[in-house]
Amino acid sequence: MIIKQIFDENEKRKIARCVLEDLTDWFEIPEARENYIEKSAGQLFFAAFNDSSPIGFLCLKESSKDTIELSVIGVLKEYHRRGVGRKLFKTAKNVALANGYSFLQVKTVQMGKYEEYDRTNKFYINMGFKELEVFPTLWDEHNPCQIYVMSLK
Repeated sequence: MIIKQIFDENEKRKIARCVLEDLTDWFEIPEARENYIEKSAGQLFFAAFNDSSPIGFLCLKESSKDTIELSVIGVLKEYHRRGVGRKLFKTAKNVALANGYSFLQVKTVQMGKYEEYDRTNKFYINMGFKELEVFPTLWDEHNPCQIYVMSLK
């Protein structure tokens, strides 16, 4: 497996679509999935490949001059629990640090709401993120938004 930064916007969309359409347990709303795909084209984009086939990706977007956000990460189901997400995250974290950011943040559904998102929360915690705050209605009352943060310094 190799990790590459992708610069071509069409390639970013193609990889994001391939992965997110495999992950409908997390990205079940078609409009939201399309939004992630479209926005990924303009973000820092890292992809994991097995041979020449994309198996995962991660996007970062600046939220302030000091903070960058992990806006979306996805790994094909058949590659879950094989270190792909961890390797994508470590690459992205190193780039964020090299670019002078002080903090990394991520938003997800609060722990305890859905089994799929509990696994996601555990992944972020295992990567070193700490709980910052929960916004109960940022998305909607069924999906309270948990914000995690990490110092890069």
